[in-house]
Amino acid sequence: MTIKEKLQQDLKESLKKKDTIRLNTVRSIINAIKNKEIDLRKELTEDEIYGILNTLAKQRRESIEQYEKGGRQDLVEQEKRELEIILEYLPEQLSDEEIEKIVKETIEEVGASSIKDMGKVMKAVMPKVKGRADGKKVNEMVKKFLSWKILILTIEF
Repeated sequence: MTIKEKLQQDLKESLKKKDTIRLNTVRSIINAIKNKEIDLRKELTEDEIYGILNTLAKQRRESIEQYEKGGRQDLVEQEKRELEIILEYLPEQLSDEEIEKIVKETIEEVGASSIKDMGKVMKAVMPKVKGRADGKKVNEMVKKFLSWKILILTIEF
């Protein structure tokens, strides 16, 4: 079953169960996919749909952060519920240890030696973790490991 078929099925189920949060979230996902297909004038691949889902998840995380700063706990709870629903359609997320391993291997592969190589490392890492890790988390790990590498090289000399 494709993601689009699963979304349509879940839309019908949430209508029957009168689960408004799930219904609205699934509708917004379907609309985002349709809008992107209209923009690109083609049917999206599974990877492209994962990209949209990642974008929607990122938007929810940012909203949660902003609502927490503003003291709007009611909206925080709603956004968290929507985020949970969106994450159900994404592949299983990588653990921090798995991301670290991929980042370390990629740093060695591309021969990165300083923070200046961050773009090169990110360009190589992101396709490996696409849809399975938050880009912000990956970015922080790459930055951390490249900083450590500089520190280790400095100490060795």
